[in-house]
Amino acid sequence: MIAIINYGLGNLTSILNMHKRLGIEAIITNDPQELQNADKLILPGVGHFDKGMQNLNQSGLTGLLNQLVLENKKTILGICLGAQLMTRKSEEGVENGLGWLPADTIRFNINGNGSLKVPHMGWTDLAIVQESPIWQDLPVNPRYYFVHTFHFKFDNASFVTGQSTYGYEFACAFQRENIYGVQFHPEKSHKFGMKLLENFARLQK
Repeated sequence: MIAIINYGLGNLTSILNMHKRLGIEAIITNDPQELQNADKLILPGVGHFDKGMQNLNQSGLTGLLNQLVLENKKTILGICLGAQLMTRKSEEGVENGLGWLPADTIRFNINGNGSLKVPHMGWTDLAIVQESPIWQDLPVNPRYYFVHTFHFKFDNASFVTGQSTYGYEFACAFQRENIYGVQFHPEKSHKFGMKLLENFARLQK
């Protein structure tokens, strides 16, 4: 069973409906016992970095997630803001992130390119740069739907599994052991998004 974490931000119903279409059991919850009992977790998110961390901290979910993910090694997928919250910090705010990755979240810097606007919004090709089970049976360059002003910046590329280009190449997918993250919205990305969520749900621990 997949637990979609409800901390007040994110396309929760869209993600749940995608799992229903796939025939995969999933629930939307912030109940600690249900999160502990789940096979896997999804941390979604749309909105401001500081608001996301404040909601996690005030709800008591930060400590629980650290225990489940870092100590118990429960598999988790971060989506958009949810993935950004896994980094150390963001240029969008002042709150500390979860710090699960050697990475920060930075704003797009495409000054001088008048043809490109921020936020980056729309369908964009992804280049798979490192093997990961979430890419199983996907083409080399799948297309995903993005809506974001900020992106991941890793200390090194060892955890980056996917890159896209918007003015310049940027990391848009990562894996660190049991921790997965994507900047795009699989729940809005039709067949490519469905396949990624199916691959995540089928992961063997």
